[in-house]
Amino acid sequence: MSIVKLFRKRIIPSECILLKDDEIIYHDANVLVTKWKTLNPKTEFSHGASAYIFEKGIKVSKFYREDGSLLYWYCDIVEYNMDHDTGELTVTDLLADVIIYPSGRMKVMDLDELADALEQGLITQEQTALCMRRLDALLSLIDRDKFDTLCEYLDSRGL
Repeated sequence: MSIVKLFRKRIIPSECILLKDDEIIYHDANVLVTKWKTLNPKTEFSHGASAYIFEKGIKVSKFYREDGSLLYWYCDIVEYNMDHDTGELTVTDLLADVIIYPSGRMKVMDLDELADALEQGLITQEQTALCMRRLDALLSLIDRDKFDTLCEYLDSRGL
């Protein structure tokens, strides 16, 4: 699989953006690793790295402050669509997210947006069920103290 273009698709707000400045560090059939700078300037963070873990339907990112210190780990529940003819990978954010702070504190985010999207017909029942199953698997992994198995995709590359 050769990825030529990477797109981020959001449901709320509805948008699909070419991540033209993301640098692909590594990819194989199981994972894509990138590093990036924020699309729009932020005061909280300036850059990061992401591991797109295909079989788990998760994107795990490290968000860094301007000084290079880790702000938090950010886990998106996603759906992947690879067009093998064009080399375009579209990553659809299924709305539910998990933030893990360096202190170990964890926060589940945007379940209200997931419910709104389902009620408004912006996301299918199948996508919602997939999102909830992937979120449950991620939370179970974190609860069993196995989150490091996901972190390794970035940590092993010095990201």
